[in-house]
Amino acid sequence: MAACEPLDATAVSEVIAMALSDHVSFDHIRNLYGLGPDQVKALMRTNLRPGSYRAWRKRVRDFGDRRAHYKSAKTLA
Repeated sequence: MAACEPLDATAVSEVIAMALSDHVSFDHIRNLYGLGPDQVKALMRTNLRPGSYRAWRKRVRDFGDRRAHYKSAKTLA
């Protein structure tokens, strides 16, 4: 987020919804909003309740362990 303009409330909501979806990749979020995975994680940490953030991170980690390309553009093609 440091290299791009701050996101407005609507864009933040859209990024959160996309990040929570199992069908939208971090690459897609980067293409639309210019945010890398670490920036998405920081945005999620800031805007979700702590328990919700931990549950989301656990789900992303668990799915990533099971599928080599979880949340990558290759799974969406």
